[in-house]
Amino acid sequence: MAIRHPRRLALIIIAAFVSFAVVVFLMLRSTVPFSSEVARNRVAAVLADHLDSDVELQDLRLRLLPQLRVEGSGLKIRHKGRRDVPPLISIAHFTAEGDLSALLRRHVSRLTVDGLDIEIPPDRNRDGEPPAGEATAAQHSRRTDSPAPSRAAGDTSNDTVRTIVVDEMISTDSRLVIIPREAGKNPKVWAIHRLRMRNLGVDQAMPFEAMLTNAVPPGDIQTSGSFGPWQADEPGQTPLEGKFQFDRADLGFFKGISGILTAHGTFGGTLARLDIHGETDTPKFTVTAAGNPVPLHATYHAIVDGTNGNTILDPVNGSFLNTSLVARGGVIDTPGDAGRTVTLDVTMDRARLEDVLKLAVKSARPPMTGALRLKTKFVLPPGDVDVVKKLQLAGQFSIADTRFTDPGVQTKINELSRRSRGNAANPEVAHVSSQFNGTFRLGGGSLKIPKVTFDVPGALVDLSGNYDLVAENIDFAGTLTMDATISQLTTGFKSKLLRMVDPLFEKRGGGGSEIPLKINGSRKNPTFGLDRARFFKRRGEQPAPARRQGEAAPPPRQKS
Repeated sequence: MAIRHPRRLALIIIAAFVSFAVVVFLMLRSTVPFSSEVARNRVAAVLADHLDSDVELQDLRLRLLPQLRVEGSGLKIRHKGRRDVPPLISIAHFTAEGDLSALLRRHVSRLTVDGLDIEIPPDRNRDGEPPAGEATAAQHSRRTDSPAPSRAAGDTSNDTVRTIVVDEMISTDSRLVIIPREAGKNPKVWAIHRLRMRNLGVDQAMPFEAMLTNAVPPGDIQTSGSFGPWQADEPGQTPLEGKFQFDRADLGFFKGISGILTAHGTFGGTLARLDIHGETDTPKFTVTAAGNPVPLHATYHAIVDGTNGNTILDPVNGSFLNTSLVARGGVIDTPGDAGRTVTLDVTMDRARLEDVLKLAVKSARPPMTGALRLKTKFVLPPGDVDVVKKLQLAGQFSIADTRFTDPGVQTKINELSRRSRGNAANPEVAHVSSQFNGTFRLGGGSLKIPKVTFDVPGALVDLSGNYDLVAENIDFAGTLTMDATISQLTTGFKSKLLRMVDPLFEKRGGGGSEIPLKINGSRKNPTFGLDRARFFKRRGEQPAPARRQGEAAPPPRQKS
């Protein structure tokens, strides 16, 4: 995502130093005539020595007059002895130009690089150890950026190198490729359309501008800022700062959600610790299972380790419709996993139930409204799986002043409250609100609620069960506790008849009734009924077995 692209940019800039090293070598020897073939061999040898790598250079052509012009092609740099993966850095073609006055000041006017490819091999195998014969990316960086081997006394070429500056470097049609650990998986590719750097040198800050295409999620990034001075002994301490604009990021790349995201922000610090302040907007963020778009806005502060891409988020402030949330956590690469895991602590202190349900329920109108408070642990593992199925949540919630949007359902709730208080004879139906409190766990597309309390004046419902978010099936069981007895739920002759069953449902301690119930079926057509197994267990009896068709009824039980 946008918060991770500075690391990729840093790798691209490091590769630019390779081109810079070629030009430096040629400038040091430009006063001595030698053939292109000799120059080609010397450039390859010097690069191999300085980078501790295997270097190939297919072609090199020189022209000293009327101005220095160097053209090269087929430059490949790979870790020493590695032939099982593509070269770490490949350059299809490069040119360098400088006039006499610039050369006297140790300046190269212009360096152009075409077809730059940076291919990063997997850094560790599934056991967490470097693959046989392979250095980790960090080790390779240390080798690549370590100081040159000690030289004979009086050799000042290294000091001369540090004084040479490339006034402008332009790289076009470049790629950054991350090779996956598992064979057969497609690599992640970032297309860098254009990279421009000015005052490219070892001991100074270097302004840059870049345009690239982000890989996950796909989108366009424009960025500018300053990189350096390069810290050869500790590359992670190299300064990097700038700003970015991330446009047209397609969230539909992730299964289960959709929307076009834009982001902008600033970053600063070092490669090992980048502080990023950003802002994102997704006008039509949608969870595919529900299909209801909402405008999603977020601001965030992230701390990124540019050497490995791990990100700490502290905090993320998000909002959609009339709901806001705060999240803190990280996006961390876990050994053995094919990607990064998002782990967040999410708090909603000012949220609306109808907003959240709009994201989760297939309905143009949310079934319920109310003031929601929620705390949850949010875990999103990597993998090419629908977000609804791989998302993991565990937390607690409370909903105040809950109303049902379906008039028929709300009328039944009003009726339940009236009768539960023993007001069956009162025709007036008061509009009541409900209160919910409970805990929940979400995993594998199933919402498990170990305990939820549903409270209306005169009645209390305790439930536990499961809800399938994909199939939208309900399976709950619980107890309805009322202030009224069963006979007080109605009037007249029915009330007198029901007095006989009042003792069967009498609340423990008296003064009301308890009814074991179960709720199952679909969200649109739930069925409510007496939980016979729990009813008989409460009375200390066994439920009668179901009769087969045509079977006579068993004799009545004899009272003891």
